[in-house]
Order: sequence, then C-alpha cells, then structure tokens
Amino acid sequence: MGLYRKLETDVVIEAPAWKFHEMLHRNPHHVSNIASDKVQSCELHEGEWGKVGSIIYWNYVHDGKACVAKDLIEAVDEENNSFTWKVLEGDLLNHYKSFRLTIQSIPKDKGSVIHYTLEYEKLHEDIEDSHTFLQLCVDVAKAIDAHLKENNN
Repeated sequence: MGLYRKLETDVVIEAPAWKFHEMLHRNPHHVSNIASDKVQSCELHEGEWGKVGSIIYWNYVHDGKACVAKDLIEAVDEENNSFTWKVLEGDLLNHYKSFRLTIQSIPKDKGSVIHYTLEYEKLHEDIEDSHTFLQLCVDVAKAIDAHLKENNN
C-alpha cells in the first residue's frame, strides 16, 4: 500500500468566503490573537503576506504539544479564494516526507464552506493519518468564524 494520503473536510461557517480567505491568507499573523490556544504566533520570514514564494513560520499546538512549521506559500487562486502551503520544515516532517495544506473558501447563500485538503506522504506505514491535524484546522476555522462574526456587528 502506498504512503501517499489525502484527507479532506468541509467546515460550514457564517462569515463571507472572502473575509475568511483574507484573514487566513493575507493576515495569518492575526490568528494567534483569535485562537491563541491553538496558534501562538505566525511570522513572515521571507516575501510578502499572501504572495506566492513567501515563507511563513508558525508556532502552534498539535496533539497537546508545542510545534513549529515553516511553510512556503506555493499557490494562490484569488478568484476561487484558494491557497496552498507546503511545509518546508517543522514537526510535521518528523512523520511525513512531504505535507501540503490547501484551503478554499467557497461562498454560499448564507456564509461559506471552508474546504481543507491535506496531502502528505508518510515516512513509513506505521504512522497515523493526520486526522488530528485536520481537526486542528477545523478548530482554527471555527475560531476565525467566531471572530469575524463578533467584529461584524
């Protein structure tokens, strides 16, 4: 059996798709103020916020442990409110040979659907699939939605 995996999930939120996309894509450094129990910091190491080729450094909590990730903004599709981060360094690469996260914010009549796609290759077959990381993404999306709703009034 191959070691390449793909996990996907949708999160229904009340905030408009463009606002969610704007927050997580162009202003991820604000996420530590919104979901401080999950994300402690997000710093720009190279380039510009939201631009392909830029490098972002995250401090976050995953499975109860303090973790880090150095991510490259690999692709951006502004028309479809979508972007992809590729993990270059960090704790995820202790278990995975490669790891990508694609986030698309899809407008609906009321609110939006946030579609997360994790694509990764395990270092070996005994490594668990990354369901807990996907849950972390869901939790952060819900925190961002709550923040955007609160600041919309």
